[in-house]
Amino acid sequence: MDKKLRIAGIIAALAFSIFILISPSNPLPIPEPPSSKPENKSVEILAKNLDEPRSIAVSDNRIFVTEKDGLVRVIQNNTLLDEPLATLRPANVFDGGLLGIALHPDFSNNHLMYVFFTYEEDGKLWNKILQITESENKLKDAKTIFDKIPGSVFTNGGFLKFGPDNKLYVGTGTVSDSSHLSQDLDSLSGKILRLNDDGTIPEDNPFPNSPVYSLGHRNPQGMTWDDMGQMYLAELGPEKNDEINLIKPGKNYGWPEQQCTGDEKFENAIMCYDPSIEPGGILYYSGNKINLEADFVITSLRADLYQLDFADGLKSQKTLLSGIGRIRDVVQGPDGSLYVITSNTDGKGFPDNMDDKLLRILK
Repeated sequence: MDKKLRIAGIIAALAFSIFILISPSNPLPIPEPPSSKPENKSVEILAKNLDEPRSIAVSDNRIFVTEKDGLVRVIQNNTLLDEPLATLRPANVFDGGLLGIALHPDFSNNHLMYVFFTYEEDGKLWNKILQITESENKLKDAKTIFDKIPGSVFTNGGFLKFGPDNKLYVGTGTVSDSSHLSQDLDSLSGKILRLNDDGTIPEDNPFPNSPVYSLGHRNPQGMTWDDMGQMYLAELGPEKNDEINLIKPGKNYGWPEQQCTGDEKFENAIMCYDPSIEPGGILYYSGNKINLEADFVITSLRADLYQLDFADGLKSQKTLLSGIGRIRDVVQGPDGSLYVITSNTDGKGFPDNMDDKLLRILK
C-alpha cells in the first residue's frame, strides 16, 4: 500500500486562513477547522499504531520515537522496526513515563541519545535523565546522568533539546498547581535546566553551581531556537493561559504567582492562549523545502499544527495541518521536511484504527 496519505478527511494541509492578531491582552481564539478536507499528497504516513508516543528525534537516516510506556522505537528507511531500540520500565502515571528524547550533536559518531524518564521510589515520583549508547538499533549501554527531578502524575514537563551551544536543555514541571516549588531556586521543579552532555553543571550557568537556567514554569512542552540564538518555550496552562515565552538566562516567568502577564517582577509571555490550545512541540523552521508564511511551527493537543509569526511585534497564527486529531511533537529533518506525531491514544483523544501515527510533511 502506498504510504502517502490518501484517506479523504484525514488532513487539510496548508489551508488558506486569515492571520489573526494576538497579544497577551488580546488572546487568540482556537481557529475553526477547514470546511473541506481534500486528499493530500504532501503528507506521508511513516509509522502507525504507535502506543502513546511522546517525542521525536531525527538523525541522518533514522527517526527515533519514545512511547510513554517505555519503548524507544526506530523508523528506518520509512519503516517502523518491529524490535524497539530500548525497553524501559517507567512509572505508570497519566502524564509521566518515557517522555523526551534528544540526540547528541555528535550522534553519528558517538551514538549517544538522552531520554527523560519518570520512576517511583518509596512511594514517591521522580524524573531522571538517562544517557543511552546505541549500536545498530540496539541498546549497548544506559546510565543515569541526572536524577531526583521531582515527579508528578500530571505535570512532569519532560522535553529535552540540545541548544546551539551544544548544552542539554531540560524542561521540568511543577509537582502540583498548588506548589510554589517553581519559585524555589533550590528545587528542580518548574524549571528550565541547562546541563553539559555528561549531566554536569556548566560553569557559565546564570546561577552559580546550579543547573537552573530559568524558573517559574508550570509544564514546559517544547523549546526551539531562532537563527539569532533566541530561545522560545511552549508551556501548558492549568485550564487556559497557555504560554509561549522568550527565555532569557536567570529570568523568572511567574508560575504560580503570574499567568501570562501582569506583574513587573516577572517576565511576560509573548503569546497567551485563552481558550487553551494545549501546545506541545514548537519549532523554528530553518529549511527551504516547505513554503511557510511564518517562521515558527507549533503543535496543539486540541488538534492542528499551526505556523506562527512573531515578526516586528506582530503575533499571528495560521493552520498548517488539520484533521488528524491531537498532535504532540514536531521536528525538522535534515532535508527540511517536517515530522509530527499524533497523540490520540493518550486517553484524551479519539483514536482510529491506525493511531498513533508518525507523519512527514513533504512540501
